[in-house]
Amino acid sequence: MRAWVFGDDIDTDAIAPGRYLKFEIAEVAKHSMETIDPGFASRVRKGDIVVGGRNFGAGSSREQAPEALKHLGVSALVAESFAGLFYRNAINLGVPALVCAQAKRVRAGDDIELDAVSGRLANRTTGETLQCEPIPEFLMQLIRDGGLLPHLEKRLRTTS
Repeated sequence: MRAWVFGDDIDTDAIAPGRYLKFEIAEVAKHSMETIDPGFASRVRKGDIVVGGRNFGAGSSREQAPEALKHLGVSALVAESFAGLFYRNAINLGVPALVCAQAKRVRAGDDIELDAVSGRLANRTTGETLQCEPIPEFLMQLIRDGGLLPHLEKRLRTTS
C-alpha cells in the first residue's frame, strides 16, 4: 500500500473542504486535500494509507473528513496524534486510525503494510518496522463490521 504523507495540524477543512459539504460525499471526496496536494483525490488508490504528523484531523468535528478519505479508498490512517473527535469519527466509520510516535519516518510513496491489531507498520521501501499503538479488539470488531452503525445493527440482530 502506498503512503500519502501530510504534516502536522492537518485540519478537517483541508480533508473535506467546508464549501463542498452541501454535496454528496462523492463530490466532497473529489476535493479532499486539494489545498495541500491538488492531485491527491485523483491519484490516491484503494488500499493506500494516509500518514500524518501531530494533531491530524484538527478543527471541526465533521465526519465527512474521514468519510471522504474512506470514499477515496484509503484503508487506514496513521499519525503521531489525532484530534479526538476526528479519531472517533474515523473509527465509527470503519477506518482504522493508528497512533504512531514515529510516523514521520514514513516518506511519501513508501510501500507500507499495516497490521492494526498488533500495531506493526512495515515499510517495505526502507525495510524498517515501526510500532504503533494497536487498536483494541473491541474497536477492531467495530471496524471489521464496517463502522458503528453496521456494528450496532449486527449486535441487534444477534440479540433479537
